[in-house]
Amino acid sequence: MAIQIGDRLPDATFMIMSDDGPAKMTTAELFTDKKTVVLFAVPGAFTPTCHANHLPGFLEHIEEIKEKGVDAVAVTAVNDVFVFDAWSTASKGKGKIHFLADPGADFAKAVGMDIDLTAAGLGVRSKRYSMLVKDGKVVQLNVEDNPGQAEKSSAAVILGQL
Repeated sequence: MAIQIGDRLPDATFMIMSDDGPAKMTTAELFTDKKTVVLFAVPGAFTPTCHANHLPGFLEHIEEIKEKGVDAVAVTAVNDVFVFDAWSTASKGKGKIHFLADPGADFAKAVGMDIDLTAAGLGVRSKRYSMLVKDGKVVQLNVEDNPGQAEKSSAAVILGQL
C-alpha cells in the first residue's frame, strides 16, 4: 500500500556521495529533528522530464521554498550513487539539494511508490511524486498519474502547499 498523508516515513537507507566516496544516509538522519523537508522523486536521473523539467523547478525555487520554513530539499530515484552524483554536478544542484540514490528501489518499495517500467527499458523505478514531511510525518503528497509529467509534483505546487 502506498504511503498516505499522516503516515510516518519508514526506516530506509539511501546512498549519497560524500567527500570520501559513497556513503549511507538513513531517513532518520535526514528527517529527524527537521521541521520541514521537501522530498521529491523522479523515475531516473538524466531522463527527459526529470532533467529538463522536474529538478530545474526545484532548483529555480529553492530559496523561496526555504524562506517558507523548509529545512532541506531532497530528491530520490532508483539510480546508483555514481549516476546521481554526476546528475547533481551536471544540474548544478550539488550542495543545494540532497541527492538520495535508492539503487535497489528499497525506499520506493517501502513507501509503495515503485513502478515497473521494464517495458520502457528502465526496470523497476520510482513513481514521480513530491511530499512535504514534518518531523518524519507526511503532511502533503502529490503523485503524478503519468511518470512523463511533472505537474502535480512540481516545485510550484509545493510552494502553494507551504
